[in-house]
Amino acid sequence: MNKNTIQYKLIIFLLFFSYVLYAQESTMASPDNHPRIYGNKNAQQNLVKNAEQLEWKKAIVQQKKENIDKYVELCSNEPDWLLSRLQMNWLTKHDKVFLKGGNFSHSEGEAPVPTVRFSGTRDWASNYRFPSLEDLEPYFDDERGMYVKSKETGEMEWVHPSKVGHGIEGINRKIMALAEDAAFLYWLTGDKKYAEFAAPVYDTYIQGMFYREAPVDLNNSNQQRISGLATFEVIHEQIVVSLTLIYDFMFDYLKANGHDMAMSAAVFQKWGDQIIKNGVPDNNWNFFQARFLTYIALALDDNNYYENGKGQQYYLDHTFTTSTDRQIALKEAVGNYDYKTAMWPECASYSMHVTETLLKILTLLDNATNADEFKNFPVVEKATLSSFQYLFPDGDIVAFGDSRHQSLPSESFEYLIANYRKYNKYDKEKKITALYKSLSEDELKHRGRGLFELFFYVDNLVETEEKTKEELITSLTSPTFYAPNVSWFMQRMGSGDNATVVSTFGAMGNHAHANGVAIEMYADNQVIAPDMSKGPSYWHEDHRNYYSRYPAHNTVVVDGISDSEAMRVRHPFTMEFHFPESGDKDNIFKQVTFSDVSFVEPATLAKQNRLTALINGKSGKPYVLDIFRSERPGAENQKHEYFYHNLGQSLKLFDENTAPLSLNVSNHLNTEGNIKAYNYFTDETSVASSENLSAQFKLESAKNPIKNMKLWIKGDQNRTYFSVNGPQSHALNKATVSAEIREAKVPALVIRKDGEAWIKPFVVVYNPYVDGGEKVVAKVAYPEIAENNAAQFINVTHSDGITVDSIVATTSENDVVNLDGFYQKGLLSIKRVSEDDKPDFIFTSGITRYAAAGWEICTFGEPVTTSIESCDKGFQIQNDKPVLIGMPKNLNPDYVEIYENGKLVEKRKGNLNRNNPNRIDFKFEKPFEKAVIVLKK
Repeated sequence: MNKNTIQYKLIIFLLFFSYVLYAQESTMASPDNHPRIYGNKNAQQNLVKNAEQLEWKKAIVQQKKENIDKYVELCSNEPDWLLSRLQMNWLTKHDKVFLKGGNFSHSEGEAPVPTVRFSGTRDWASNYRFPSLEDLEPYFDDERGMYVKSKETGEMEWVHPSKVGHGIEGINRKIMALAEDAAFLYWLTGDKKYAEFAAPVYDTYIQGMFYREAPVDLNNSNQQRISGLATFEVIHEQIVVSLTLIYDFMFDYLKANGHDMAMSAAVFQKWGDQIIKNGVPDNNWNFFQARFLTYIALALDDNNYYENGKGQQYYLDHTFTTSTDRQIALKEAVGNYDYKTAMWPECASYSMHVTETLLKILTLLDNATNADEFKNFPVVEKATLSSFQYLFPDGDIVAFGDSRHQSLPSESFEYLIANYRKYNKYDKEKKITALYKSLSEDELKHRGRGLFELFFYVDNLVETEEKTKEELITSLTSPTFYAPNVSWFMQRMGSGDNATVVSTFGAMGNHAHANGVAIEMYADNQVIAPDMSKGPSYWHEDHRNYYSRYPAHNTVVVDGISDSEAMRVRHPFTMEFHFPESGDKDNIFKQVTFSDVSFVEPATLAKQNRLTALINGKSGKPYVLDIFRSERPGAENQKHEYFYHNLGQSLKLFDENTAPLSLNVSNHLNTEGNIKAYNYFTDETSVASSENLSAQFKLESAKNPIKNMKLWIKGDQNRTYFSVNGPQSHALNKATVSAEIREAKVPALVIRKDGEAWIKPFVVVYNPYVDGGEKVVAKVAYPEIAENNAAQFINVTHSDGITVDSIVATTSENDVVNLDGFYQKGLLSIKRVSEDDKPDFIFTSGITRYAAAGWEICTFGEPVTTSIESCDKGFQIQNDKPVLIGMPKNLNPDYVEIYENGKLVEKRKGNLNRNNPNRIDFKFEKPFEKAVIVLKK
């Protein structure tokens, strides 16, 4: 039995044991033992005290009291003021609901009481807006439909319920949230006015759901297997939380004042059964459904109090241990986390939400069992820390797929801190608190606004040695990070104003887009080349036709038709080479990071390859090299289009002599047969050119210096350059990007190549800089070597006018470049020279032999990654496989020092090469973390 099997069986045993203990305790307890979901009598006494002494808790209670008192006053003059605004079948009392796919069709039948109206549509995007609670018509139930305001005209209109998005469920949820707060205030203060306010609303809704049936899809589509009782998706049944908390906080009052408690239990069971029966079993739904099941379970009593046996243990069992066709139990669902990286297999926003939801569920359960439930799911701690790898230097996450730039959820930190405090894990608490304080300055000002925070957050955070946000992110991230289960690779370099990041992503997992191999780029303190994120909704035509399609991303489109499914996508790139190793924070060579990935475009079966490198400048600010190869094998007529979106107000193109190019108004980009995404681009101008060009995006804003992105573009025959404006990016964060920029169209450069783009790929050097700041790059030359069509030669001259990076990139580790004085078999070499022939560094990767200017790197079979960097003693060496390094004798090499675990362990001489008396060879028989070739003084 291996270690993983033993650990897995132990976790299952602990889960089972905690439920047994809980069942024993709760069976002995009275069914009148309420409240118990959030608090109890002791919690009441503590909260009353804390609400007087702790400003952040006092503010939450006071805000809720002021808000509810306003509505209590309205209801004192008109008792049914709030109740009458529930969205119910007041007159018709329909007990049956019928759908047509993701839209409400109609309702019919008759119940003895008004019934709860079902949601309008699965699509939340709507052109209509409901009136405020104050302006809603009481007891509204009209055969003409819904009376709502058009967002376009501002006029009130009658529309079918399927046109109002989530408005119906939203109103009911808002009303029940008010009743929830009132129920809490009744429990906290004992003032019956709050119970009298909440009870009629709760009682009416519970009765209305008791007599109403689950919806039926007339099309018998997949919708039938995902619908809740109130909403089109069981994961949106948020009103369950309010209902169970009202029942829990006001249990004694409801029981004493004529409420049918058995009816409440029956509705909760009905809801739980619907959640168990329906859903999507292979993604995040299991967690979101499990959250609602946990509330239902904790509201109910033991199984033996119900004739059907469906009580606490039944629903907890279906939450944690027993899977069904549509609801996978959490003990099994957590197996979808990557065992190595702890990344959840969805885009970043959803991944973080899954982890935060699991932490919340465990916090709720632990409040009931007091059995340290977190220890049964150790992945949540690792996943919380791994989520730092998503971060750009400004603290926002990457935005591949449906993600957007946002901060890490503060709730995850708070739940961990509360658990560590409860179980005296002081060291862990101090560590996670330090991270939380450094990252979440804004959140710490109020530390929550809801009831959950009141009950489960610790009163005060421990004192810690705080770091700046940049120090924190640096300490928890690495120069590169690879998450195969979402096909995502992150590269970081530089610090402060020099920090530059490239995020490369394919399409793998849930909430992914059809984007091929795409990138986002961060420079000059913001995401300057963003992804577009999702559209108004997943069902909106803008999302389906643009935001989730290739042209909305920084990628290459083949023949105008590159495409694949979106949402559930399995089109990852293949990682061919990368440097440094993912997660390696201790690599001594810090001048280069890169990835080389390959991909087959699904619609055309074109083969593609993208090599993207960050290369450090002399000042510590990097530039970016991007080489994108694309070819449709066997196709005589083919075109490839390189898309690059950059924030800004302008895009200009220049010739090799920096003279501005004149672009003409055109309509050539969107040709017949292209996918619909091309229709979204406006203001098209274009120019044809075969020369090397440069382009410049300029971003101006009131509070920041002008930010520029200069592109140095290798030319080729049959090329057309387009300047267009695309729709706004929905990835941008309101907290970090002004509305002026956030809501503006995003300019894009599109480079069209008629013919293959494999031997003649797209080659671009990106040079971000601010006005008045370090420009890094002075010029870029692209020498053409006729004998080596597949190899790309790039010479980058730095802004000092002296330093030159000579870059040679081929298609694979098997390609050979053989020129007079230069030989390379392998993928990539970068040599930097400043004032003399002595190199600043030589970096090679995917190389079996490299020879230039008296230097030689030879492997013993496998391609190797090697760095040779000038240092005070001579040259610092690092290699990942056995390698022989030959260096010019005239540099006076003396001996080599070998280091292991940071300590000098060996010194040895090199050998004179028997075929070349001008070269000294040093053999490195295994990978060394560090070696230094010491020169004679």
